[in-house]
Amino acid sequence: MTDASVPRAKRPSMYSRDPALFFALIALWLSLGVFILLPFLRLLQATFVRDGVLTLANLTKVWGKAYNRRAFSGSIILATAVSLAGTLLAYLFALAVTRTHWPRWIKWLLSSITILPLISPPFTSSISLTLALGPNGMLLKALGLGELNFYGFWGTWISETLTYFPVAFMVLAAVLSAMDPNLDDAAFSLGASRRRMFWTVTVPLSMPGIANSLLLLFGSSLADFATPLILGGHKFPVLPTQAYLQITGMYDLRGGATLSVLLLLPALLVYGIQRWMIGKKSYVTVTGKSGARSAFATLPRGLEMAMAIICGLVALFIAYLYFIILWGSAVRVWGVDNTFTMEHYHYVFTHGKKAITDTLKIGITSTVLGSLLAVVLGYLFQRFRFPGRKTMEFVSMLNYALPGTVVGIAYIIAFNEKPLLLTGTMTILVAAYVFRYYATGIRSVMASLQQIDPSLEEASLSLGAGRVRTFMEVTVPLIIPAVLAGMRYLFIHSMTAISATIFLISVRWTLLTTRILESMTELQFSQASAFSIVLIVMVFIADIVMGWALHRSSLRFGTPQEKTYDNIGA
Repeated sequence: MTDASVPRAKRPSMYSRDPALFFALIALWLSLGVFILLPFLRLLQATFVRDGVLTLANLTKVWGKAYNRRAFSGSIILATAVSLAGTLLAYLFALAVTRTHWPRWIKWLLSSITILPLISPPFTSSISLTLALGPNGMLLKALGLGELNFYGFWGTWISETLTYFPVAFMVLAAVLSAMDPNLDDAAFSLGASRRRMFWTVTVPLSMPGIANSLLLLFGSSLADFATPLILGGHKFPVLPTQAYLQITGMYDLRGGATLSVLLLLPALLVYGIQRWMIGKKSYVTVTGKSGARSAFATLPRGLEMAMAIICGLVALFIAYLYFIILWGSAVRVWGVDNTFTMEHYHYVFTHGKKAITDTLKIGITSTVLGSLLAVVLGYLFQRFRFPGRKTMEFVSMLNYALPGTVVGIAYIIAFNEKPLLLTGTMTILVAAYVFRYYATGIRSVMASLQQIDPSLEEASLSLGAGRVRTFMEVTVPLIIPAVLAGMRYLFIHSMTAISATIFLISVRWTLLTTRILESMTELQFSQASAFSIVLIVMVFIADIVMGWALHRSSLRFGTPQEKTYDNIGA
């Protein structure tokens, strides 16, 4: 019998090889297709199709205006500056709470203050910055300084950096705390100094977190319209603000959609750079083969002194800004009548009660669903090679690259008619939050998995455990810090989002962020401050609950992750 007559064995299908993976991919593609691809394609249709004909007329019209080109360059400059400054600041804070021998209460205080800018709407922070550094600013008067040219690029850059660097802090702290301190001991045993150990061991192993932080902060700045709207003005236009004004002010849906499409180009470029930076290197630090876990080595003295000065000043400045909000919520008329009163909180818990309950329902639902989805997607992207993996990874991050205003408009276009009539429901709000804000969870899980040797999971499989059991009992306990970081980010933004919310809200669902914006537009700053304080307290309480859940999980799985994550202020 010749070789040609021997029948070739058929390659087993994915269903027969791994049915769990097969059905998981089908479910994921269906969800991504409905809640990401469909709205995105409808958005592109509004941009590039007119009267059933494919055309570039809208793009040419928008790009032909010099002011729009100026807004495009402003968006790139601002996003780059925010991502670089925010990642650097976050890395210093992450080192301070994970690698120093400072007192425990100082680390907790730094972690708690760091999270403040993230748990309130960006426009609230912008107003407190205006009262502190703007014309007749309280801080300028206290320091005896003259007028400061605060509006424009510098004010927007400061506000966005302070608002978004906690995102990078959570990612970097999870990565730094997961490193093996025995690597520091090995470097010292080979004669390396503390400075050389830091630059050749700690920093290179931090690259997954650094690269992911740059990507997330760049995308956050690109998508922000509230802060540039308040602080940038006509001096410093950016594309998200122009798109928002085009849609809500001039009722030009096509023009706003076209402006937002321009933001995809830099977002995709940064994503490609991030993948190139870490794609061909190994960052494994958790192998299961090391000895007893020792303490992390002391950082270089000069670096630790610089960290103490920078982190201390930034923490004090953030605390001062939020003291202004607290003070404003307890006076009768902000800046006019400083008589102490609690009537604004009475208003919040009576007239604003529905907003509180609706915000909690949507925030908790979005956090649970988004976290589960982020863990599954991050695990699949990092541990499996299947057809369409790169495409799925790109699609899963697409909503994060779009400005929130455009996501809101895209969802209205896609879900405003049967068979997917979702406008005015809780479903459309939860879907908008989940598929936009689970990006940090995906990135945190992927960065954490890059530090865990796959041989740990292979050992479990070789002992007869199924893939699902291996994932739940081996992988999940090792990535708990990353999962919790993603949960915190998703919950915070589900509670404080405004850009997409403003288009998707209905009379049946009232959220705290929309009530804050309403109070501010009506110049009721004290009521807006009271709503903000209530929102901040709610998120802090939720953070405590997540810390308790982490502790219980650590006891159940018998892992040291609870002790590790405690270092970053859970």
